[in-house]
Amino acid sequence: MQHTTDATATPGPFSGDSLRVLVVDDDQAIRELVCQYLGGFAMVAEGAADGREMEAWLARQHFDAIVLDLMLPGENGLSLCKRLRSQSDIPILMMSARNDLTERIISLEIGADDFLSKPFDTRELVARLHSVLRRNRSQARPALPDSGHQRVRFGNWLLNSTLRQLHDPQGTVIPLSSAEFRLLSVLVQRPHTVLDRELLLDLTRGGTVDVFDRSIDILISRLRGKLRDDPRNPALIRTVRGEGYMLDAHISAA
Repeated sequence: MQHTTDATATPGPFSGDSLRVLVVDDDQAIRELVCQYLGGFAMVAEGAADGREMEAWLARQHFDAIVLDLMLPGENGLSLCKRLRSQSDIPILMMSARNDLTERIISLEIGADDFLSKPFDTRELVARLHSVLRRNRSQARPALPDSGHQRVRFGNWLLNSTLRQLHDPQGTVIPLSSAEFRLLSVLVQRPHTVLDRELLLDLTRGGTVDVFDRSIDILISRLRGKLRDDPRNPALIRTVRGEGYMLDAHISAA
């Protein structure tokens, strides 16, 4: 990690808000340096060395965001991220010393809001934290059609935005990851409209600095599987060659 200029010299957009950030990293030197640096940006940062310490902190205090290392002793960061996302919408910034594209895509798929490779510049860390916090505040949950309707039917399926649940035609709940829910919500908001990958990335990630076209393709494939949509001849989420994807279904309030 590269330590740069004095943090107090460039206050961020959340100055004065006393944001609380939990930094989970087994490297004590990095953990302490990050906590110290974030303190110059009106953030109260606490450190945890592993998943157990993280859970202990979360049990006794509220945090506005988590900086989570992928490689941890015991339960790794991917497992912790997946569990955190099943319990809350807290912004999660993953980081790793291994610049592995697959790990980055998996991290985003299971619900991380952004991914940062080590070594990193501390200014970039702060910028990305500000970015995920802004997105969380402005669009914590995507609005569904007609804004007042929290339960929307598309075809024979039902999407409940309050519970963040997908129900199949028999009423069975089909579990969705945070990323799958956001993508499906965007498609349901814009039926019969072709959405290209860049727009889908922007709408579902909120303009993350590092984005991957293939992450959308993977999410579409996973959504089709959960919607029992034949990938060779999909009826719900159609591929428009050279342009993007489109939800082909009638939308109605449930």
